Amino acid sequence: MKILIVRHGEPDYSIDSLTPKGWREAELLSQRLAKQPADAYYVSPLGRAKDTAKPTLEKLGVEATVLPWLHEFRAKVINPRTGEAMIPWNLSPQYWTKQSELYDKEEWVSNGLFRTGDVEAVYRETAKGMDELLKAWGYVRDGAIYRCEKNTDATIVLFCHFALGMVILSHMLGVSPSVMWQGFFMPASSVTTLITEERIQGQVFFKCMQLGDTSHLYAGDEPLSNAGLFQEICGQGIVKEAQ
Repeated sequence: MKILIVRHGEPDYSIDSLTPKGWREAELLSQRLAKQPADAYYVSPLGRAKDTAKPTLEKLGVEATVLPWLHEFRAKVINPRTGEAMIPWNLSPQYWTKQSELYDKEEWVSNGLFRTGDVEAVYRETAKGMDELLKAWGYVRDGAIYRCEKNTDATIVLFCHFALGMVILSHMLGVSPSVMWQGFFMPASSVTTLITEERIQGQVFFKCMQLGDTSHLYAGDEPLSNAGLFQEICGQGIVKEAQ
C-alpha cells in the first residue's frame, strides 16, 4: 500500500484559501497526481486543503471524502509568559532542545508546556482517525505493526496540513511529534510518501520513502514557498516566551 500526504498550497489564511502562487502550486501538483491516479482521495474540511485538491479531483473526475480529523492540528498550549494560547509546533530550538522528554516517543506527553493544553488528546484523536482509515483498507494496528490478510497495491491520498501531517508520521513511524514538528518540514503543496514493508506475510510497517517532495514545482519553474518557515532572526522568539 502507498499513502501520499499532501500539504496544501501556499495559504491565504485570511480567507482559508490559497494565494495566487498557491493556486499555481495546486495546478502543478494536479499535473503530477493525475498521471498516477490513486484508489481514494481524502481531504481536510478546511478550505485551503480543499482548494489544493480541487484541480487534481477535476482532472480525474473524482471526489474526495472529507475527514474531520484531517483538520490542521488544532491543539493549543498556554504561553507561560503571556497566558495566551499558542500552537505547540513553533517552539524555538533554544527552548525545545533543552526539554529531553520531547525527544522520546512515549515521554513527550509529560512535558510541562504540552500539559498546559490539549496536545495529547488531539494527538490521540488523530492517531485513532488514521488507524480507523487504515482498518477500512484492511490494515489493523497491533503495537507498532499493522496486520493484514493481504497487503494491497492500493494508493490513497490525504490532502491536509503540515502539523497534522507530521502527527500522522509521528504515529506511524514511532517518533515524537515534537521531533517531527521541529526537525522536519513539509513545504507548501509537497508530497510525502509512505509505503508498506512486509518482511513477514501479513505484518507490515509503513516506511517513509519521501518527505516533502516538491519536484512538480521544479518541473514547472515555480519557486518554493516559505509559508510555515520562520525568519532567521525573529526578535525575542518563543525561547523567552515559553520559558
